[in-house]
Amino acid sequence: MSNKKFILNADDFGMSKSCNKAVLNGYNYGFLTGASLCATGKEFEAAVNEIIPECPNLGIGVHLNIIEGYSLTDKKRFNKNFIQLAAASGNEKFLNYVEKEFRAQIEKVQKYVKIDHLDSHVHVHAIPNIFKITATLAKEYDIPFVRTQHEELYFVPDLAVHINFKYPVNLLKIALLNYFTAKNKPLLKQMGLKTNNYIIGVGYTGMMNAKTVEYGLNNIEGDGITEAIIHPCDNNKANQNYEEFKITQDKELEHTIKRLGFDITNYKTLSREL
Repeated sequence: MSNKKFILNADDFGMSKSCNKAVLNGYNYGFLTGASLCATGKEFEAAVNEIIPECPNLGIGVHLNIIEGYSLTDKKRFNKNFIQLAAASGNEKFLNYVEKEFRAQIEKVQKYVKIDHLDSHVHVHAIPNIFKITATLAKEYDIPFVRTQHEELYFVPDLAVHINFKYPVNLLKIALLNYFTAKNKPLLKQMGLKTNNYIIGVGYTGMMNAKTVEYGLNNIEGDGITEAIIHPCDNNKANQNYEEFKITQDKELEHTIKRLGFDITNYKTLSREL
């Protein structure tokens, strides 16, 4: 077995019918190995009752959400973006609310499936004070993995991808999330929790395709777990989310991943090996 592990994970599971369908088809006909389930998603019930039973070996995480849609605890619409959440993260009352909401989301998912990792919508759990809450809950609920966001900087030689406003903004995201990861990882070690070593999907958020995954993996030299994050949908073939679904079906990319020495796995399988 290789010491280099690769996980292809679909975020936003349970948020829409097309995302649910993408998870089902990505698992059954491709090499999608994990999905992060949003307890506040409009299609949560369909995800747990119709999709997960058809995907017995799919790794399932909780996609903690305090940024889009409605709260489970007070039924109010979330109204803060990442920067506003970071600014509020020093407020004890706000942090108590976050803990209560995250707890409710974890317990809702846990009723249906064994959870193997925690992550979050728009990476809000990377904010250090929110990360402490996330790690504490992972320990309490016996969830072995918490996602961190260290991404090695790399460049895909395709000018069309970079001539837009997304790429420079994403570079700033990499810098911030790498900084947060350096602060957060020691806490996981202290608490006996596990995490991924690398991530692919921050620098090319909103532009992910087979090439961005391949170049990202080519840039990783060390052993450990690399998680590629996608947001696949399986209906409108003209949008970016369908491009990300196509990653799950790309046999050439799957062969390349194996050629580069990665075992394709998920947090569910890795949890059994702990």
